[in-house]
Amino acid sequence: MTYQSGIRLRAQSVVGLLLTLCLALFTPALAQSPPPEVVDLTLGISVEGRPITGVRIGSGPRKLVLVGATHGFPERNTYELAMQLVEHFRANPAAVPPEIRLYIIPLLNPDGMALSRRQNANGVDLNRNMDTSADSCPENDWSQRVSGAYGIVSDTGGPYSDSEAESRVIRDFLLDADGVVFFHSNAGVVFPACNHEPSIALARVFADGAGYAFIPKWDFYPITGGMHDWAGGLGIAAITPELVTGDQPEFAQNLSGVEAVLRSANELLPQPQPQTVGGFAVQPIIWRAWRAWGGEPLFGLPIAPPVQTADGWTQLFERASFEYKPAQSDTTAAVQIGLLGRQLLTPAEVAVESPQPDARFFPETQHNVSGPFADFWQINGGLPIFGLPLTAAEQTTDETGAPIVRQTFERGVLQRPLDATSQLDVRLATLGRTQWAQQDARSPETRIWVR
Repeated sequence: MTYQSGIRLRAQSVVGLLLTLCLALFTPALAQSPPPEVVDLTLGISVEGRPITGVRIGSGPRKLVLVGATHGFPERNTYELAMQLVEHFRANPAAVPPEIRLYIIPLLNPDGMALSRRQNANGVDLNRNMDTSADSCPENDWSQRVSGAYGIVSDTGGPYSDSEAESRVIRDFLLDADGVVFFHSNAGVVFPACNHEPSIALARVFADGAGYAFIPKWDFYPITGGMHDWAGGLGIAAITPELVTGDQPEFAQNLSGVEAVLRSANELLPQPQPQTVGGFAVQPIIWRAWRAWGGEPLFGLPIAPPVQTADGWTQLFERASFEYKPAQSDTTAAVQIGLLGRQLLTPAEVAVESPQPDARFFPETQHNVSGPFADFWQINGGLPIFGLPLTAAEQTTDETGAPIVRQTFERGVLQRPLDATSQLDVRLATLGRTQWAQQDARSPETRIWVR
């Protein structure tokens, strides 16, 4: 080896060593993942058309939701708290663990805030308006007549459960949630959904973190149709922290409570498990929607197992098809009813109608909905559940030859006896069974096609 070649080798070794040191120093910084994204959302609108907004921090698999100001103006300190939590996590997104998607909804009742009242614009207490029949506590079932603070009893539970636009927004947004915290004031306690162990565990951890008292059940006066009990009945860990004061946000205490939950999120927020109904496994988020939107009385039983699709899951029930799309988790449309009614009509042409008195006219499809059909459509979910009308109401016969009235909507067909005058007499046609029969007839196993 020449003297010059030796110099070159030593120089190359030094350069290589320097490069190795540089890589060792800078690679950890380069390898760090970016902080969680922060996304502003509009989830829906109130009765008077005010937006219900939220913020998402992070994109982990477990969905945790914080909700403020369900009781509008009298509990505006919970709105201030939620806004301060938004600003804290917006400035510190890395404080949200990678396994969590944290959503904060500062103002669920914007009309109550604007009108300086506890109820929404319809005079309904949103925290008494939910269908809580899915849990094991019949004493908390929805009632139009409700109890409140100071012994006040009033008919503010709503005309029926889930009647309000705001109630339906939070109901549908939480269908795929793992945990939810509803902030209220002012009692200085934290309590869980009735008889729900994950909710009890969540309440204890939050209470310890925030320095509030844990109580196993709110027993100051009866709460019927409460949001926490609705969520717990569907398997969502749900708690209600009651701030100590009625005018202070108590940010430091509640941030400590939220941080305590985030530190133990994997243990406190169990993900939903499959359910079995009528001998069929039901995809867990679809089961929640089926149960929350009416269950067997409205949609019938499942008639096939869930099927995984390119964008989620689908499952047939006797009277409807349910579709779960995880990519829609930032919206109230993560679960949707399939367009079986539209599929039924394709490619048939249908004559349009003119607006009629005592009917609701839909200009999008130029059809009217009236009488028992209009009441049934509204009470049982409206546009998201049934879609737009595609035909006029028309007289026909059922499978037994009895005279009935039918009307086709995008997501189902409503039918009733000819002389029926109540929405209680309306039923969904068994389009799910029709769809299943067609699929079965086209399957390779049967080698028979429906004609």
